[in-house]
Formats: sequence, structure tokens, C-alpha cells
Amino acid sequence: MPETAMVFAAGLGTRMRPLTDHVPKPLVKVAGKAMIDHVLDRFDAVGLSTAIVNVHYLADQIETHLSARTRPRIIVSDERQKLLDQGGGIRKALPLLGEAPFFLANTDAFWIDGPSDNLLRLAEAWNPDEMDVLLLVAATTASVGVDWAGDFLMSPDGRLSRRKETEVAPFVYTGIGIIKPELFAAETRDVFRLAPFFFEAAEKGRLHGRRLDGLWLHVGTPEAIDEAERRISESVL
Repeated sequence: MPETAMVFAAGLGTRMRPLTDHVPKPLVKVAGKAMIDHVLDRFDAVGLSTAIVNVHYLADQIETHLSARTRPRIIVSDERQKLLDQGGGIRKALPLLGEAPFFLANTDAFWIDGPSDNLLRLAEAWNPDEMDVLLLVAATTASVGVDWAGDFLMSPDGRLSRRKETEVAPFVYTGIGIIKPELFAAETRDVFRLAPFFFEAAEKGRLHGRRLDGLWLHVGTPEAIDEAERRISESVL
């Protein structure tokens, strides 16, 4: 079980406008709770020690909100001066993340667990001898709020391969994963994307997937909130 997570909370949330005109996307509420708290509460439930949260847009609001949390321990990685994208955000936070593999977490990823906890299932599947990256993936057609053609194909042994531009992939990345920090050790750029590191690992046969047990809800637009809240409400009846 990784002890640390990198939680991405620095984005502009443009697809969530007008809700994000004055409130950062991680603080938009779904089912009565700020989106960032949904994921942090899940990490707390499995005993995660520390969450590194990067901030940029309306950063003061996020810092104020997080100051009330005691678990997991929150460390803010400040990107106020420049938005670094997810890859650059990890590079900046490497001194805080340490040398051990860590969780990745988007704040707009929700899921309803099946019989088992998906974070625990992901940690149990992690094998650093065979993997550089392990992603929690969900069925593209069975997920809520997926408006693209999926992300990955998965072989019987769990290896992921990138979707070709003209095809529909059966699996979508849920925004949750485990990754090795050494992948970023040689980086000198400030601003760069995370996805190319997934694709490079895939080419080496070292990108693996663990299928989500339950229902994945992608909340990327205001319209997606109602559907997500309906599904969440149904799950607790």
C-alpha cells in the first residue's frame, strides 16, 4: 500500500463553467460534498498517510478548505505562479512525494465500490518488478459521463495498450493509479503532460491495469453532476 498520493487540484476547470467561475473545480459539490473530499475520504478509509495536493486556480479557497482536514495529512504543492500540468506538477512535488511508488488521483473521479474496496484492490495488484505504472480502469460503455472513445485495451495478463485514433477502446482510465517516482527523475522541463509516461510504459509492457469493481462516474461537466448524484443516491438506498 503506497503511503502517499499526488492529488491533482490545480486545473482551471474550464469544462465545469459557469460553476468554476468563482469556485475551483475540486470544491464543486457532488452529493453534498466537495469533489476533493470524496477522493480524500476514500484514501483516509484505507489508511493513506499523506496527500500532496497541487494548487493554482483559486488556490486560497482550496488551501482554506483543506486546512480543516487532519487525515490524511495534507501537504500543498504551490503552483500559483505557473500551471505545470500533471507531469510538471509531479516533478515539482517529487521532494514531497519521496522515493516510493505513490497513488495518482484526479478530483473529478468518482466510483461506487462493488463488494471490495478498489483502492485496496489496486494496491494488492501492484507489482514493481513487472510494472512502472498501474491504473484503475473501468469499462468504457458501462461508465457514467464518458463522452470519449475510451483509453486502453487490456490483455489477459493485465497489460494495457494505447487506443488507436480510429478505434473504440473497452477501458477508460478512472483518474486513479500507482506510479514510480523514478520515471520523472531525469526530467528538466517545468510544464509537461502525464499521459506520455503512461504510453511509454505501455510500449515497454510495463503499464498494467486493474479493472474497477463497481461503477465509475466521470464528473467533468455541470450536466454530469445530476447523473452522478442520482447514481450515488440509488447506491445507498
